[in-house]
Amino acid sequence: MTTFIFVVAMLVVVIVVIDFTEKNEKFIKNEVPTDLIFYYYMSFMPWIANLIAPITVFIATVLVTAGMAGKTEIVAILAGGISFRRMLAPFAVGSILIALTTFYVNGWMIPNSNKYRIAFEVEYLKKPFYFNERDIHFKIGPDQYLYLQRYNNRSEVGYKVTLEEIVGTELKQKLTARKMTWDDSLKVWEFKNWELREIGEFGETYSKGDEIDTLLSITPEDFDNKYQLNETMNLNELNDHIAMLKDRGADDVAVYEIEKYIRYMLPFTAIILTMMGVSVSAEKSSRGGSGFKIALGFLIAFVFIIMFILVKAIAEAGSMNPLFAIWIPNIIGTVITLVLYRFVPK
Repeated sequence: MTTFIFVVAMLVVVIVVIDFTEKNEKFIKNEVPTDLIFYYYMSFMPWIANLIAPITVFIATVLVTAGMAGKTEIVAILAGGISFRRMLAPFAVGSILIALTTFYVNGWMIPNSNKYRIAFEVEYLKKPFYFNERDIHFKIGPDQYLYLQRYNNRSEVGYKVTLEEIVGTELKQKLTARKMTWDDSLKVWEFKNWELREIGEFGETYSKGDEIDTLLSITPEDFDNKYQLNETMNLNELNDHIAMLKDRGADDVAVYEIEKYIRYMLPFTAIILTMMGVSVSAEKSSRGGSGFKIALGFLIAFVFIIMFILVKAIAEAGSMNPLFAIWIPNIIGTVITLVLYRFVPK
């Protein structure tokens, strides 16, 4: 555990220095106050530490176990009548403690700090956001559907608007307008130059006007920058947001589902990689050196990172079931761990 904390701290310091070096020019250009930069890195460090925790616990396990093997401590333990499985127990306990901690931190604490971190990046490090999607569709209620040809997020105005109420397969009413604008004081949308058609049992009624206030279940925030929005939500907020997107029939549900699956997957990754690390480095080298095992450990960690990035991209592209795709690294890691465990001298 001491080695794990030390490795995490060292890697975080290195990453922060590199990150600050890359962003310092933008800080100067945008005249960012020093205190805001300090708060930014105070929220950045927990995020990056939690992100690298599974890989870091693997590296720490390899360092500790290879050191023990190099000093013939594992041979002495086994010769003293302690089974290899019993020797794994402290490693398992440590990995479970890390897994539970990362699950809680990643599920609730990190999203709260990410709210500031991501808001800071949007404000000072990213280009101004312009909503440029066209032909936008929303399901805003059980029977209500909204269509916009385009939306200007700077002026909070939508153009060529259609609001339909469809019950079953029957159109009950259709409201069209040249544009809709947001009234921030009343928290309603104002439809300009509107026409309303209501279809009843005995025919259709038609009305029109210059302006009408309409309360909808969407706000200008639904058109704001979605940059890393999934990382700012705790698990409860994430579940609610996924349910809302599914109800609206949105296309980007997979992004939030993948974030949810990752938060449940990573704690198991820490446990699997701990067992793999012990199995990789428990055998004493013929020359007593542990450099090769440490290098092998870093190589496996690197391959795992590449695999995780790859399957995440595949899942986001919709080429594979997101839940299965996200768990592929853990499944392969479990198989490799079992094979390595089988051939470790016990």
